[in-house]
Amino acid sequence: MERLCGPKLPFWVANQTLHTDSPDLPECFQLSVLSWLPCVYLWLACPPYLFYLQRNNKGYIMMSILNRVKTVFGLVLWIVCWTDLFGTFHELQQGDSKPPIYFVTPLVVGMTMLLALFLIQFERLRGVQSSGILFIFWFLSVLCAIVPFRSKILQAKYQSEISDKLRFTTFYFYFSLIVAELILSCFNEKPPLFSNIDTDPNPCPQSTAGFLSTMTFWWFTSMAIKGYKNPLEAKDLWSLNKRDSSEVVVPKLLREWEVEQAKAHSAVDQSTQAHFSKPPPAGESNHVGGESSPEEVEVLLSKQKDPKKPSFLRSLIKAFGPYFLIGSAFKLLQDLITFVNPQLLKLLISFTKQKGAPTWWGYALAFLMFFAAFLQTLILHQHFQYCFVTGMRLRTSIIGAIYRKSLIITNAAKRTSTVGEIVNLMSVDAQRFMDLTTFLNMLWSAPLQIILALYFLWQNLGPSVLAGVAVMILLIPLNAAIAVRTRAYQVEQMQYKDARIKLMNEILNGIKVLKLYAWESSFKEKVLEIRQKELNVLRKTAYLGALSTMAWTSAPFLVALTTFAVYVTVDKNNILDAEKAFVSLSLFNILRFPLNMLPQVISSIVQASVSLKRIQDFLSHDELDPESVDRTNTATDSSVTVVNGKFTWAKQDPPALHNINLMVPQGSLLAVVGHVGCGKSSLVSALLGEMEKMEGDISIQGSVAYVPQQAWIQNATLRDNILFGKAYNEHKYRCCLDACALTQDLEVLPGGDLTEIGEKGINLSGGQRQRVSLARALYNEADVYLLDDPLSAVDAHVAKHIFDQVIGPEGALQGKTRILVTHGISFLPQVDNIVVMVEGRVSEMGSYQELLKQNGAFAEFLRNYSLEDIIEEDEATEALIDEEENFPDDALSNHTDMVDNEPVVNEAKRQFIRQISIISGDLENPKSRSVRKRLCSERKHAESDSEKKLPKVEKLIQAETAETGRVKSKVFWEYVKAVGPLLSLFICFLYGCQSTASIGANVWLSQWTNDAAQNVTQENVSMRVGVYAALGIAQGVLLLANCLLSKAHSMLRAAELMHLHMLQRLLRAPQGFFESTPTGRVLNRFSKDVDIIDSHIPDNIDIWMRTFWYTVNVLIVCSALTPLFLLVVVPLMVFYWWVQRFYVATSRQLKRLESVSRSPIYSHFSETVTGSSVIRAYCRHDAFVLMSDMKVDENQKSYYPGIVSNRWLGVRIEFIGNCIVLFAALFAVIGKDKLNPGLVGLSVSYALLVTMSLNWMVRMTSDLESNIVAVERVKEYSETKTEAPWEVEDKKPSPDWPSQGNVEFSDYSVRYREGLELVLKNLTLSVKGGEKIGIVGRTGAGKSSMTLCLFRLLEAAAGEITIDGVKISEIGLHDLRSKLTIIPQEPVLFSGSLRMNLDPFERYSDGEVWKALELSHLNKFVSNQPAKLELECSEGGENLSVGQRQLVCLARALLRKTRILILDEATAAIDLETDDLIQSTIRTQFEDCTVFTIAHRLNTIMDYTRVLVLDKGQIAEFDTPTNLLFRRGIFYGMAKDAGLAQ
Repeated sequence: MERLCGPKLPFWVANQTLHTDSPDLPECFQLSVLSWLPCVYLWLACPPYLFYLQRNNKGYIMMSILNRVKTVFGLVLWIVCWTDLFGTFHELQQGDSKPPIYFVTPLVVGMTMLLALFLIQFERLRGVQSSGILFIFWFLSVLCAIVPFRSKILQAKYQSEISDKLRFTTFYFYFSLIVAELILSCFNEKPPLFSNIDTDPNPCPQSTAGFLSTMTFWWFTSMAIKGYKNPLEAKDLWSLNKRDSSEVVVPKLLREWEVEQAKAHSAVDQSTQAHFSKPPPAGESNHVGGESSPEEVEVLLSKQKDPKKPSFLRSLIKAFGPYFLIGSAFKLLQDLITFVNPQLLKLLISFTKQKGAPTWWGYALAFLMFFAAFLQTLILHQHFQYCFVTGMRLRTSIIGAIYRKSLIITNAAKRTSTVGEIVNLMSVDAQRFMDLTTFLNMLWSAPLQIILALYFLWQNLGPSVLAGVAVMILLIPLNAAIAVRTRAYQVEQMQYKDARIKLMNEILNGIKVLKLYAWESSFKEKVLEIRQKELNVLRKTAYLGALSTMAWTSAPFLVALTTFAVYVTVDKNNILDAEKAFVSLSLFNILRFPLNMLPQVISSIVQASVSLKRIQDFLSHDELDPESVDRTNTATDSSVTVVNGKFTWAKQDPPALHNINLMVPQGSLLAVVGHVGCGKSSLVSALLGEMEKMEGDISIQGSVAYVPQQAWIQNATLRDNILFGKAYNEHKYRCCLDACALTQDLEVLPGGDLTEIGEKGINLSGGQRQRVSLARALYNEADVYLLDDPLSAVDAHVAKHIFDQVIGPEGALQGKTRILVTHGISFLPQVDNIVVMVEGRVSEMGSYQELLKQNGAFAEFLRNYSLEDIIEEDEATEALIDEEENFPDDALSNHTDMVDNEPVVNEAKRQFIRQISIISGDLENPKSRSVRKRLCSERKHAESDSEKKLPKVEKLIQAETAETGRVKSKVFWEYVKAVGPLLSLFICFLYGCQSTASIGANVWLSQWTNDAAQNVTQENVSMRVGVYAALGIAQGVLLLANCLLSKAHSMLRAAELMHLHMLQRLLRAPQGFFESTPTGRVLNRFSKDVDIIDSHIPDNIDIWMRTFWYTVNVLIVCSALTPLFLLVVVPLMVFYWWVQRFYVATSRQLKRLESVSRSPIYSHFSETVTGSSVIRAYCRHDAFVLMSDMKVDENQKSYYPGIVSNRWLGVRIEFIGNCIVLFAALFAVIGKDKLNPGLVGLSVSYALLVTMSLNWMVRMTSDLESNIVAVERVKEYSETKTEAPWEVEDKKPSPDWPSQGNVEFSDYSVRYREGLELVLKNLTLSVKGGEKIGIVGRTGAGKSSMTLCLFRLLEAAAGEITIDGVKISEIGLHDLRSKLTIIPQEPVLFSGSLRMNLDPFERYSDGEVWKALELSHLNKFVSNQPAKLELECSEGGENLSVGQRQLVCLARALLRKTRILILDEATAAIDLETDDLIQSTIRTQFEDCTVFTIAHRLNTIMDYTRVLVLDKGQIAEFDTPTNLLFRRGIFYGMAKDAGLAQ
C-alpha cells in the first residue's frame, strides 16, 4: 500500500480508528479498500450474470423514462470519476505530483460505471425488470461512500478552508448520484413486450416483482390482505408461473429420461451384438421357425452382466439440479453467517467488561448483530423458496411422466402394477420426493455446521467440549431407538385404525340389517374393543414421545452441564466467565438442529430411494408398439385385414390367437361369435393394437370407434361422456340419443343430459352405461366400428331396438365397417358375415345360411345358445307386461325359424322355457345382475320412481360443509371440556413451571459466571454445579410429567370420549340419516378427523404451549434486566399479532383449497388407467394428458401460494425476532455500567433464540386452527337426532311375548320423510297367529314398507300396529326388533367368523348353531372347512357364494326362531335348488309361526293361507289364493302373466 499511497498517507492508524470516541478511517484506506470493494464485486459478478442473461431472454423492454434517467445518471457518474482523473493529470502538469492511488482509483471506478451503464441497457434488451446485481452494487457503493462523506465534513469542520476543492465537489456529486441510482433501482421497469403477463387474467405478481420485493416476499402481501378480508376462493388464486407449469416442467424431465433410456438401450445393443453376430449354419435353422431356440439365447445372455438400467435419478438431477444448486449456494452462505452471531456475542460481552471502551463499539456490535441476523433471514428464506419450488416441479414432472406412461404401457406391464399401486406412485412417492428436497441440503450442511460449531467451541473451552459432544452422541442412539419403536407403534396403530375403519364401513353398509336384527350394541362393542387397542398403542406412543421430547429439550442443557462441569473441575485455573458460558450456549443451540435433523434426513432419503426405484421400474415398463396396426395401407378394398396373425397378451405367455386371417370388406357388418373365453374380445383388442403381435400383419383403413365389453364412463356430465371431446351438434346428438334408446333415461335423470355421472358411472344402471358407451361411438363418426358385445347388458327389447336403429343393416351405421362381437343369436340372420371363433382360432367364416349348411361349430353353437336366448327374450316380455306396455303376442316368433326344425320338441321346449322363466324370475346376465339388484332395492324404498328421484337430486347436492373463516372459540371450549377444565388449567400451570425452571437454570448460570469477576470461584464450584444440575433436571422432570399428564392421559381420554359419543349417536341415528349421508363422509369423520384428535392436536398444543411460554420468558428476562425494553415490546407484539392474523387466515384457506384440488388428480388418473384402451382407440391420448396436466397445475396453483405464505411469514416474524435481538443488545450497551456481563450474555443469547419460537408459534397456531375443526366435525355427528329409545324400562313386554303372533294394523299410514307423500294409506287388517300371508303388488306399491313398519324403521304417520295386544310404538326398539325375524332380500354378512355372523351375542350353544346349519343345508359345507364354525368370512361375505350367504341368513332366522317371520323374498340371488331348499325349510320349521312373505315369484305363495294385494299403498285385495284367482282381479292378472292361471 505504501507504493500506492505514498509515505504521507498511512493505510491504518489504530489510535485514529478503534481507540477514540469519534473514529475516522485514514484517507488511503478510504481511497483504496472502500472505493474498490463495489468495483471488485461488480466485475466478479458480471461474467456469470451475462452468461445467465444470454441464456434467459424474456424479450426486450421499451425505453422508459426510468431507464433514460438511470442511463443519464450513469453517464454523469462516469464523467464525474474521470473529471477526478483529469484533475490529477492537471495537477501533475502544475508540478504537484500525487501518489499513484489518485490515478488508479478514478480509473477503476470510471470503468466500473461504464460497465454498470452497459448492464443497465443489456438488461433492458433481455427483459429484466429489476436487477438484483445492480441493486447490490449501488447499495455497496453508498455504504462505502458514507465513511468519506462523514470524514470530509469533519475535515471541513476542523480546517479553516477546504484544501482540495475539486475532489470535495466531485465527491458530493458522486455521492448524490449513487444515492439517486440506488433509489431508482428500487423501482420496476414495465414488463417486456409480448410477454404472457398481458394475456393472463390473474398473473402471479412474482414475475414482475422487484429485487427487494422478491427478497422480502413483499409481492405476496396482496394475497394475505385479500385472504384476511374474506376467505380465499379458487378464483382468487394467481395463475401458475409458466416456468413451474406442467407444459414446461414435464417435457424437460421426459427429454432427459429419453436420453437416459437411449443410453441404456445402446449399451444393451452393443453387448448383445457381440453374441449374435455369427449367423447359425443353414442346417440348424429347421426348428421353431428358424429362430435359435430360446434356451440357447438365454444361456448366451446370462454370461454377460446385467444390462445397465436407465437411471431416473440422473435424469431428475439433469433436469432440476442446476436450479436446486442455487438454493444450495444460499444454504452455504446462511450456514456461514449463522456463526457470525456467537462471535459478535463474544465481543459484546467482552465490551461490557471493559470499563473504558468507546461506546460506539457497542452500538456497532448491536447493529452488526441485527444486520447479520437479518441477512441470514433473507438468505435462508431464499434457500427454502428454491428448495420448495424444486420439490414442486419434481412432483409435477413425476406425476406427468407417470400419467403419460400409464397410457401406453402394455397389458403385461399393467398386470404387474394395479391401479391402486400406480396412484400410490403418484400420490405417496411423488410426495416423498417433494418432502425430501426441502431437507436434502442438510445432508452436507449438517456435518458442516457440526464441524464449525465444534471448532469454535474448542477454541472457547478446549478439550472439555468433547464431554458435551459425547453426551450429544449418546443421545442420538437413544433418539434413534425411540424413533424406531415409535415407527413400529405407528404401523401397529395404522393396522388397528384400518381394522376399525373396515368394520365401520361394514356397519354402515349393513346398517339396515343391524337395525332389523337389533345387533347394534354387539357391533358397538366390537368397534370399541379395536378402539381400545388403538388407544393403548397411542398411549405407548405418547410415553415414548414424552421421553424423546424430554431428551430433545434437555439435550442442550445436559450438554452444557457436562461441558461446564468438566471444564471447571479438570483444571483449577479454568474459570467459567460470561463470555465462555454464553457463547458456548449459543453454539450448543446451533448444534442442536443439525444433530436432530440428520437422522430424519437419512430416513427420508432411504424412503425416497425406495420410491425412486418404484418409479424407475414403472417408467421402464414395455410400451405398446404404435406400429403394430398399419393405419396407412389403402391398397385393398377391404377396410380391415389380418394376415397370418398370431397374438399374445404378454411376451412370455402362450399366444391367445393364432393364424387369424380376416378380410372385412368396406361397409359390411361382421359378427364374431363363439363360446365364453374363445378369444372374441382378444380379436377386437388385437385390431386395436392392444396385444403383442408375434407375427403377421394387421391393417385398418381410417379412424376407429370402440365400444368395450364393460362400458367405461368418466366422472363428467352425461353429455361430455357422449361427445368425448368432439364439438356439440344438437341435431346429431339428439339422433344418437334416440338411436341408443337413451331419451327416456334422460327424463328420469335429475339434470337431463347435464347430470353429473359419478365415478365409474355409479348412478347409471349397467344397461344405461353400455348405451352411453355406444352413443359415444356413434357420435364420434369413425370409419371402422369395433363393438365388443354391446348388447349383453341391456334388456332384450332394448337390444332389438339398438340393433335395428344403430348396428343392423338399416341402422345409423349402415355403410360403415362394423365388427360386432355378440351372443345374441336372434341378430345373426341379419349380418353380412359371421366369424366363429374356437379356442383362439377362426374355425368357420361365412354368411348365416352357409354356416348352417356346413353343420359345424356354428350349428352346435346355435343349439347350445338358443335355449338361453329364448329365456332372455321371454323375460323381457314379462318385464314389459309388468310395465303395462302392450307387446306383440308372438314375442317368440323371431326364434321360430331356428327352432321349427323340431316341431314336436318345440311345444314341450316352450313350456319348459316358460316354467324356467317363471321360477327363475330374473335370469339376467350376471354382470348386470348386481346392478339390477341394487336398483330393485332402491326402488322398493320409494313410492314411485319420480318421487324417489327428486329427493335424490337434493341429496347428491348436499355438499359437505367446509368450514371457512375463523374457528369459533366455542370449539376450543368443547375440547377443553373434553379434557377437563381444571386439568387443562393445571397443565398450563405445569408448562409455566417447566419454563420457569429453565429460566432459573440460566439465571443461575449468569450468577455463576459473575463469580469469575469477584475471584471467589473455587469455594463454591460444587455448589454452583449442583444447583445448576438440579434446576435443569427439575425442568426435564416437569416436562416429562407434563407430557405424560397431557398427551398420555387427558388428551387421549378426550379423544376416547369424543369417538365414543360419536359412535353411540351414529348407531342410534334413524335409517333416514344413513340414506341421506354418503358412507364416505361418515367414514372420513371416523378416520381422518378422529386421527387428528388422536395424534395431531395434542402435538400441536404441546409445541404451542412450549413456544408460547418460551417467548414470554424471553420477554420477561429482557424486560427485567432493562425495563426500557417494555417500550419496544408493545409495538413489536402488536405487529406480530397483526402478521399472524393475516397469515393464519390466508394459509388455512390455502390448505383447504389445496386438499380439495388434490383428489381430482388421482380420481382422474385411476379413471384414465381403467379406460386407457378406449382413450387410445379414439386417439384422445393427448387431450387426456392435457386434462391431467391442468388438474396438477390447478393443485399447484393453491400449493404455491401456500409455500410462499410460509416464506412471507418467516421473513416478517424473523424480522421481529431480529429487532428483539437488536434492542436487547442496544439496551445492554446503554445500561452497561449497571449490568454485569453474565446478565448481558443471558439476555442477548435468549433473544437470539426467540426468532425460532416466534416462528413456530405462528405455525402451530395455524395448524391448530386447521386441526381443531376436526373437533367441530366430530361433535356435529355426536349431536345427530336419534331414533326412539332401545329399551323403555316401564313398558318392557313379558319375556315370552309374542306368544301367539297375532298382528293387527289399524288405520295405519306411513311416509318416508317429513313432507313426502304417504306410502301406506290407512291400512286395516288383522292376522291370526300361525297364518301364512303372501304380499304381492307392483314395484312401488308399498310391499317393503310394510315390513319396515313392523320393525319401526319407519315410524307411523297415523294409526298403529299391535302384536299380541302390545302396541309396538310404546316399547323399546330392541325389545321389538329382537322378537321379530326377517330374512332380508340381500344377504348381508360381516367380516368375522361364521359363528359371529350367526350369533353375535353368543347366546346359543354350539349344538344349537350346528342344528341351525343342518336345517339350512349348510352343515356339509361348514364341516368340510378346516376352521368349522370359526370360518372367516371376508368383507361382505365375498368368500361365500351368494346362495350360501342367503342360507346363512336362513340359519340366523332358524336360530332366533321367533313367533313372527318376515321373508323379503330373494330374487336374483339364488339358484332354483337353493330356493326349493329354503321354501321347504320354512314350511317345516316355521309351521306354527306367523309368516309374511313378499313374493316376487307367485308359485311360492300359492299354498299360503291368504294373499294381500297392495296397490299404490292401499289394500286392493285380501283373501285366499283360490278366491282371488276366482275373482279375476289384479292377482289373477299377475298369475296369468306368470303362467299359473289359464
